[in-house]
Amino acid sequence: MSKRLANLLAPPSKEEFNACWDLCRLNNHMGCWTTWIPTAWALAMVYHAHPEIPGSVALLWAAKYLVLCSGIKSLIMTIDDILDHDIDAMVSRTKSRAIPRGSISLDRAWLFFGMQVVLGVYLAQALLDPISCRFAAAAAPLFVIYPTCKRWMYFAPVTLGLMFTVGVFMGWSTLSPTREIPYEILVPVYIAGCFWVWTYETIYQHMDKADDVKIGIRSSALLCGQYTIPVCSATAIVFFGLLAYGGFLNGHSYLFFAGVLLAAFLLISKLLRTNIDRPADCRDFFLQTPLIGQILVGGFVADAVVARISNGIHL
Repeated sequence: MSKRLANLLAPPSKEEFNACWDLCRLNNHMGCWTTWIPTAWALAMVYHAHPEIPGSVALLWAAKYLVLCSGIKSLIMTIDDILDHDIDAMVSRTKSRAIPRGSISLDRAWLFFGMQVVLGVYLAQALLDPISCRFAAAAAPLFVIYPTCKRWMYFAPVTLGLMFTVGVFMGWSTLSPTREIPYEILVPVYIAGCFWVWTYETIYQHMDKADDVKIGIRSSALLCGQYTIPVCSATAIVFFGLLAYGGFLNGHSYLFFAGVLLAAFLLISKLLRTNIDRPADCRDFFLQTPLIGQILVGGFVADAVVARISNGIHL
C-alpha cells in the first residue's frame, strides 16, 4: 500500500473530526433552512390541495425533509470548500476554514465528501419516491457546478437558486396521493424561490467584494454595484409576486396572503436600510432569511388548516 493511500485511509484525528464538522457547517443551520423552506411550501400547498392527506403525514414528511435538507446542506458546503479552497485562502472571511488552515488534507476532504454522497444516495432511495429522486438527481450536478461559477460568471446566485429551490417539486411529489406535478402552479413558485435566492445571496456577496476584486472573482454583488439595492428590491418584488400567484392558483386565501405581505414588509424594509458597504449590515440582512421563509411557511400552513376547519375536514 502506498504511503498516500495509507494516509488517506488512516483513522481520523480529533482535528480532522472538527474539520469535518466545519466542512458541514454543523454549527450553522442557514443552508438547511434555505433548502428546507421551499420544500415546506410545497408540502403545505399539497396538503391544502388534497384534503384527504392527514396532517400527521404532512408533519412527518416535513420532519424527514428537515433531516434530508440538513444532509444536503452538509454535502453542498463540503464540496464548496473543496473546490474553493484556493480562493478561501485569499479571502479574509474564509481563510480560517478547515482546508485553508490545514486541519484536513484535500484528499481526506474528498474522501469525506464521497462518504456523504454514498449516505445521501442511500437515504434518498430509501425515503423518497422515484419522481422526487429524479428531481434530486437532476439538481445534483449543480452541487459541483455552483462553486465554480464565481470564477467565470457573475450569476452564481442563479445556479444556487435552481439548486436550493428544487424541493418545491420534490415536496409536492412526495406527499401527493396521485404523484402528479401541477407545473402550472409550481413553476411560478420555483422561479419565485430563485429570485429570493438572488436577493439574499447578492447582498451576502457584498461582504467579500473587496477581496473578490483583488483576486479577480466575479459576483452578482460586483455586477450590480451601486445599483444593488434597486435591483434586489425588484427581485424581491418578483419573488413575492410569483409566490402569491402560485398560492392563488393553488386556492390559498387571506391568511396566506397576509403572510406574504408581512414577509414582504420585513424583507424590503430591511433591504432599504442595508448599507452594502458595511459587512455587518449585509450579514444582518442575510441572517433574516430563515425568518422570511418561516413566515411564508406559516402563512401556507395556517391558511390550509383554517380552510379545513371551515369546511369540516379533519386536520
